[in-house]
Amino acid sequence: MTAQTRTRAPATGGTVLDEFTERLFGHLPRADQRRWARVYLQGLLTTPGKKTVRRLAASVTTSPTASQSLQQFINASPWEWGPARAELLRWVEERHPVRAWTIGQVCFPKRGEHSVGVHRRFDPAAGRIVNCQLGFGLFLSLDGMSVPVDWRLVLPESWSVDPDLRRRARISADVAHQSPESLVLGLIDSTAARTSSARAPVVADLSRLGDAGALIGMLGRRGHDFLVSVPPALTVCAAGPSRAGEPVRPAVRATTAAELARRGNTSHPYAAPLTGPAVRPAARPQGLRIHSALVRVPGGDLAVPGAQQTYRLFGEGGPGAGARAGGAVWLTNMSRHRMDDLLRLVRQSGRATATLGVLADDFGLLDFEGRSFPGWHHHMTLMSAAYAYKGLPGCPPCGSAGTAGRARQTRLRRGFVGLRPTPRASNSPGYRREVPPGEADIAGPWLEVRDEGAGRPAPSDRTVRRG
Repeated sequence: MTAQTRTRAPATGGTVLDEFTERLFGHLPRADQRRWARVYLQGLLTTPGKKTVRRLAASVTTSPTASQSLQQFINASPWEWGPARAELLRWVEERHPVRAWTIGQVCFPKRGEHSVGVHRRFDPAAGRIVNCQLGFGLFLSLDGMSVPVDWRLVLPESWSVDPDLRRRARISADVAHQSPESLVLGLIDSTAARTSSARAPVVADLSRLGDAGALIGMLGRRGHDFLVSVPPALTVCAAGPSRAGEPVRPAVRATTAAELARRGNTSHPYAAPLTGPAVRPAARPQGLRIHSALVRVPGGDLAVPGAQQTYRLFGEGGPGAGARAGGAVWLTNMSRHRMDDLLRLVRQSGRATATLGVLADDFGLLDFEGRSFPGWHHHMTLMSAAYAYKGLPGCPPCGSAGTAGRARQTRLRRGFVGLRPTPRASNSPGYRREVPPGEADIAGPWLEVRDEGAGRPAPSDRTVRRG
């Protein structure tokens, strides 16, 4: 790496960015590594359009060898990303109370077969089989935004057992194939070990995981509060309500989560009429409600002392609910919380989904062109740091890269979990719209929470919108 690189001064916040870089990447043993971390961060913050290494280097420095040196830093330099992510977590926690730990899932479309972890899989968001990488991220959900602080990349078994693939992708010996459920649990365990604050509730979409029941049980045994979207076909058993001071009644006949959420087994004081401009008045189903039930998950808990074995399941139900088969079904061990508190956590899932779109548009989520396992993690770490620096209050902007990024949204609409198809006037195929910050996906285009008993909005009335 050249020792004579000159970087262009950022428009504003240069000293703050230097301090931020030193805090997160001060563990790097060499001064040139720390310098290139700063160059990469500044490039992510100021480069419009696609965030390739060549474009990042050209926007920050005039050195003709900067692109090669930056490529070396990201893809080949042996630096640990764990300490930087741990410091980023603490940096965010110092500046804002954390409301939830939210799990996001993202598919990275790829053209070739050489990027680490690339494989072919059916992507429900794209509606077809895609050649891709699959990753999971943990977001600290704050008031109004979600910040990614840790990532995992799915390594298919073929990549784990082939020594040539491992060597080419520089996969270390301690990295092995893990199921998506194990990767999600690893993200949560890692955050729990690093946090300096009280544990926040875990919010996750598990609806596309094959062994969601086992993951639910492990979260309970680790003592986490959680709210998760589960597969509609997940087998559950209704657990009847008990009187005060009595244990929960034994579970009864098994059914699916979707069926039990639709009809519920307890009276619930919240209604969810579909209204809003996205639904024609004549087409609006009448009498839709949020139905909830106390349930147990067979196989999820194995009678471990202290484990949470009874959960609250909720989703859309009532007349016309069958037309929305496939709507989100949520399950939580916070069964005594008010429904408006649970819906507030549901909205955190929507914010994390929206953050994925912002990361893709403005911070280069999909733009990493390297093929190595360390390179992928290096890029994701620096991208997360750039997003946190620019997004949190009190951190001055380092330039403007958002306008040009939003012009590229057509390129980003395939591959994201949470970027859902929605009709438009031209009925353009493949058009997808991200959920804006604060919106959620639970009951339809609009969800109004009302107090049925009083016949008017409850004092804690909440309205949740999905585009």
